[in-house]
Amino acid sequence: MRENIFIENIEKFIAGQKELSPDETKEFLSKMLKEYKRKSKRVDRIFQQNDRQQKELDRLNSGLEEQNTLLHDEIIQTQKEIVFRMGDIAESRSKETGNHIKRVSLYSYILAKKYGLSKFEIDLIRDASPMHDIGKVGVPDNILNKPSRYTPEEFEIMKTHTTIGYNLFKESKRPLLQMAATIAHEHHEKWIGNGYPQGLRGEEISIYGRITAIADVFDALGSARVYKKAWSLERIIDLFEDERGKHFDPDLVDIFFENFQEFVGIRNRYED
Repeated sequence: MRENIFIENIEKFIAGQKELSPDETKEFLSKMLKEYKRKSKRVDRIFQQNDRQQKELDRLNSGLEEQNTLLHDEIIQTQKEIVFRMGDIAESRSKETGNHIKRVSLYSYILAKKYGLSKFEIDLIRDASPMHDIGKVGVPDNILNKPSRYTPEEFEIMKTHTTIGYNLFKESKRPLLQMAATIAHEHHEKWIGNGYPQGLRGEEISIYGRITAIADVFDALGSARVYKKAWSLERIIDLFEDERGKHFDPDLVDIFFENFQEFVGIRNRYED
């Protein structure tokens, strides 16, 4: 009953319909304060309970995010390892060592970094460039390991390794394998347009294909093959000077010469 009178007095007090005495006002405000404190404690308990529940949810979500991150990293590392191993298989069929693809990977990384590509692209080309010759798995051994110059017919067969490699990965949605497809397809294109298989020229050739072309040729010339001896550094330098703006992107050749000692250091560190 007193509670109803109290509520009535609040309404009248707010509406200005009743003028309370000082004692009534004091009592009224005291009751309001007690009611406020009572409700505040209840609200605090609710908030504390919600906080505990939110912290538990955050902990569970954090654990799930960490597991997802670890799983994603594991998938990426597995992809990289598979790509590298496949590149290794392709090179082993042509009597080349695993160090060839390791060197090409590191040369490509340096060129991409100095050229100013994004970190994502730099890391990707380092991991995708070992697949440049993966299409060699489809070339017969008697051609792949022939110790003398190819006949025109044999050379046409040899050139198919670019499209074979491209076809292996062209349907993939993974950025790593998409880049591997591009590199396999374009690393034998030439700046002036007389390369293969498409006869692309200049910037029609992706930057990834142009970078890997330099990395691959530099390493191939400096390595012994069944059909040739390793070239001297002086002879290799002469070729790149002559082929600047012909076979190779001139800007990339300049970067190559500016950082030549880094390339030589990698070559010496991972020699066959």
